[in-house]
Amino acid sequence: MTDKKLTTPPSGPPRTFLDFPLELDLDGMQADIAVLGIPFGMPYYPEFMANEQSRAPDALRQSSLDVDYVVSHHDFDLGGPLLDNRDIKVVDCGNVSADMSDHAEHYRRAEEVVRKIFRKNTVLISLGGDHGIPIPITRALEEFGEKITLIQVDAHIDWREEINGETNGYSSPIRRASELDWIGDIVQIGIRGIGSARTPEVEYAKSYGADIITAYEMHDIGMDAVLDRIPDGGPYYLTIDADGMDPTIMPGVISQTPGGLNWLQIRKLIHGLVKKGRVVGMDLVEIAPANDVQMTTMVHAERLICNFIGATVRAGYYDK
Repeated sequence: MTDKKLTTPPSGPPRTFLDFPLELDLDGMQADIAVLGIPFGMPYYPEFMANEQSRAPDALRQSSLDVDYVVSHHDFDLGGPLLDNRDIKVVDCGNVSADMSDHAEHYRRAEEVVRKIFRKNTVLISLGGDHGIPIPITRALEEFGEKITLIQVDAHIDWREEINGETNGYSSPIRRASELDWIGDIVQIGIRGIGSARTPEVEYAKSYGADIITAYEMHDIGMDAVLDRIPDGGPYYLTIDADGMDPTIMPGVISQTPGGLNWLQIRKLIHGLVKKGRVVGMDLVEIAPANDVQMTTMVHAERLICNFIGATVRAGYYDK
């Protein structure tokens, strides 16, 4: 049985992420790592269902100019080629399909797809979409049957209960995750500036026990000290809002906020986290392609994803 109703091929020119094989048969899939586009969040107003961020999954797929160069050449970020000359299978599962007359259907399909991927013990790399998309993903983390430590990189804490009556939008993914029995510790890195949070949301996050590490504290203590505050052993899920990065390296976002993570810091976080324990998946969200400047966001996004793939390959997950 295939699941073509759940996912569709990338739009535009036929291109998957780094030209990895397209896999729409989710039940028959055999892969170590799966890339999945989840283009749509839950809009606060119906007319915003298809926003600029919904273009990001396919824009990221199209952005790599020389795939052979990226995949086969020596990568000094990793100490060798991307897949380390190992028998590792990476696939692109296309984009979760949507029903524009039923906004919640996209989340239902996304959760079903991600559950299928996790049941295969496949590491997930999800491309958003706005920051609502971790909501179906964290629901699907139930498949692991153990407590997951949630790591967030963001300018904003995302603990709102609702906006305009909608409880599953991009300001609420961490609050919704905190309500799940299988989510344990929550560590939030790079928080700064002004977002949708009011003082009650901040207090609610602290009452849960969230470790909120502001960007300024992070810069003062360094990423090694931040990694030390993350519980050892995993498993972990990593959600990265592009506005958690400094706009000098990721300007293509809706909410540019000075003072975010720089490239050396996010790279150290990714490699350090993978070394601490199994990272079952990650997402990269809130990229607005029209706001990019000379492909700066796309270059850093590809590097970020490649570092996650390369670190995961070298972490011993697939050693026989």
